[in-house]
Amino acid sequence: MDIELGIRNVARTVTFSTEQDADEVNAVIGKAVAEHQPIELTDDKGRRIIVPADALGYAIVGSETKHAVGFGAL
Repeated sequence: MDIELGIRNVARTVTFSTEQDADEVNAVIGKAVAEHQPIELTDDKGRRIIVPADALGYAIVGSETKHAVGFGAL
């Protein structure tokens, strides 16, 4: 699943893929924002992404479907 986090006063977004499902990601972000704690997620390569919840501008949680890559018959 693709995740995009927008940080306040920063032009670039934090974009990564994770193996976590949408409900789990939404729960982590929601809890962190409510408790003013850092948002801690893990990407599909095992790296930890930590963002201060108070700096979060927006979060886009993408679809869990795998998109086909390649050329198809037109």
